[in-house]
Amino acid sequence: MAQLLTLEEFSGMLRNLYQGPLENIPWTTFLDQLKHCLSSKYATFILRPPSQHVDGLSVNTAGSSEAVTASYNQHFYNLDPFVGLPNRQVITLAEFVADTDWLNSEFYKNFLEPVDVFHILGADINTSDGAQCRIRISRSKGDPPFDQRDKDLLTLLLPHLEQAVVLHMHLNRVESERNLYAGAVDQLAVGTIILDQDGKVLQKNRLAEQLLAEKDGIKLVNEGLQVGTARDSQVFRQLVKQALLSQKSCNPSVVEAMRVQRPSGRADLGIIVRSVPPSAWSEGKQCPSVVIFISDPEQESSAPQEIVKALFDLTPAEAQLAMLLANGLTLDEASDALGISRNTARAHLRSTFSKTGVTRQTMLVRLILRSVATLG
Repeated sequence: MAQLLTLEEFSGMLRNLYQGPLENIPWTTFLDQLKHCLSSKYATFILRPPSQHVDGLSVNTAGSSEAVTASYNQHFYNLDPFVGLPNRQVITLAEFVADTDWLNSEFYKNFLEPVDVFHILGADINTSDGAQCRIRISRSKGDPPFDQRDKDLLTLLLPHLEQAVVLHMHLNRVESERNLYAGAVDQLAVGTIILDQDGKVLQKNRLAEQLLAEKDGIKLVNEGLQVGTARDSQVFRQLVKQALLSQKSCNPSVVEAMRVQRPSGRADLGIIVRSVPPSAWSEGKQCPSVVIFISDPEQESSAPQEIVKALFDLTPAEAQLAMLLANGLTLDEASDALGISRNTARAHLRSTFSKTGVTRQTMLVRLILRSVATLG
């Protein structure tokens, strides 16, 4: 029987439920609390039911093992009779399957009886945008069966669980898009750093982390950025200040640029500062306010050779030469690097010109660096 909850306790459960999508393993806190409230052995939330093509994705309370989950995904899901429940309706196993059929089923005898599970309370949630979720609460054979109070508690939570799933799906889409765009920027060899409304660093991509670690023209000091000389830093702070003012006043995005000399003598860094268009509902200090783009001329193009080869129908030797030229080598330097004669390099280059439709080496470099190959 479900424990009687105070309003404060029920509010705490809802808080954990909506916090669930932000946990490293979603909803573990809520499921543990639900397991305790329903005096059950396990609580399992199946985010993606298994099929012949993909494994299921489920979250379990402490006490259930990965081996049991893998066994269900690989074999027993086909035998599970407690599936296909009416949408958004809480049902006990006893209402769905007769006790004799349950006790004699292979699923019970070979999968659940060994882990001492007999009583199950569950519900299926099929959202409007295609998610199919299942929640299952289980008890041992010696425990009392689930009653109406247990069903009522889960019924109260079900609409909130569905809404939390919708939020989880939305956050996953946003995260996937962010990772995709961040990966594309990484491939283009552009460092990106996002600042908050106080000019503190919120986020940075892989290349930006590398440049900050080198401390050669740009470095991190007290969560803020310091660039070049004292004069460079002064100019940079002013550009960031202008971008922040533009962002706060909702003016069109300000874009400013500057070059920064590096103490090592390597090529100057190019820096662009621009304000981030605010969301109408953005609040708090953790909102992106300014983005910094950093160009390092000494970063080699990251276009994979195999993609360049396939994209322009080049031979392996032609693709190797083209990539060396794209990374700034002269024809003589490239032929030395490849261990071939200058005449052979010139023959590869003529063949590459013919295949790509360009007539000069600079045009070839521009074609490669502006192609989708750099996103591969």
